[in-house]
Parts: sequence; structure tokens; C-alpha cells
Amino acid sequence: MPGWPCSPRPATIDDMGYEWATAARSDEAGRFGTEAFYASLGRAFVTMCAVIPALFLIEVIDIGLGPGTLDLAGGIIPRSVEGIDGILFSPFLHDGWEHLYGNAVPLILLGTFVLAGGARRFIWSTVLIMAVAGVGVWFIGDPGTVVVGASGVIFGYLGLLLARGVVERSWWHFAVAAFIGLLYWYQLFNVLPTDQRISWQGHLLGLLGGVVAAVVFRRR
Repeated sequence: MPGWPCSPRPATIDDMGYEWATAARSDEAGRFGTEAFYASLGRAFVTMCAVIPALFLIEVIDIGLGPGTLDLAGGIIPRSVEGIDGILFSPFLHDGWEHLYGNAVPLILLGTFVLAGGARRFIWSTVLIMAVAGVGVWFIGDPGTVVVGASGVIFGYLGLLLARGVVERSWWHFAVAAFIGLLYWYQLFNVLPTDQRISWQGHLLGLLGGVVAAVVFRRR
């Protein structure tokens, strides 16, 4: 009758079977060499490829408004109240085409393997990495600068895959991160203090954020 509280419906055999099947599919998708694994990897690659045009569109809009307009409005300005919203927006902004080109390929590669581990884990891991890198840069970044770019997230994905390989005892994740690390070994030095026009703080904190995400959102 309307107005009467309803007790939760007890689990049925069908419910338990569905949960078991869902867990089994998830396990298969995370196991190297299975058909589900390759299917998950393919879907993740297509998804990450779809993200890049969105970043290019944002850069087109920025140039149309006047180069650097969106960067100044949505970038992180360390220890400035006006730049605190950049914690959310800065990963989607880039300082010109060269900056965006440099981030596009590693973002697709690393993002694909992180996303293949599960959409929910990917989303929450990305949020955590953005928060750790963004808040950290806001506190310890160089004053008077505007920090933009997805490199903090990229380093976060690298740290996540490396740590996931250890935490989940997955040689596959560790091998992928090591291989991509070898491809971009020269970029790894960007987590150290430098006089170059880059935010080494964002790179280092992104890497640490990825390690934390691998532990917090590890597969049980």
C-alpha cells in the first residue's frame, strides 16, 4: 500500500548469478591474453582517442578568444585565490600546439591501459591524481606563474601503472609502464627541480598521486 515502508528485496539466485558473472567478466578483462582483455583494451583505446579532439577543440577556442585567454582564466596560479579553480580546469588547457602535441600521444597510451583496468577505477583514479597534483601545485608551485597542461595526469598514470604492477602483483601493468617509461625516459627527469619553463612540481605530485591511486583503488 502507498505510504508503507518497503523492506529491501532479498537477494535471489538470479541476483547472485548476475553478480558472479559480472565479477568473472571483470576478472577476465584484467587477465592478459584473454578475449575480454583485448576487447577491453580496444574500447579503452577508442575512448582515449576520442578525448584528444576535445583537447584540440579547447585549444582552438583559446586561440579564437586570444592566445592564453583560457589558460589565464582556468590555469593554476599558485597561492592565489583566483587560480584555485585551475585544480579542476588546468589539465584540459595547454600552452600552444606544441605543448598539446607533446602530451597527446603519452596521454592516449597510458590512459588506454589505465582505462582498460575498469572505467570506475579510471575515473576515480584520475580525480585523485588531479586533486593531488593540482592542490600540490597550488601550494608549492612557483609564484607568479600560470600552470596548465595534462602532464601531471600523464605522470600520474605512469605512477599508477608502476604501482599497480607491484600492489596487484600484475607483471603486465608493470611491463607496460616500464616500456612507456623507456620510450619517454628523457621526460622522467622532469620530476626534478629545473630552470626550464615546466612545472616539475606538477609532474612529481602527479606521479605520487598515481601511486596513491593504485593503492586506494586496487583490485581486491
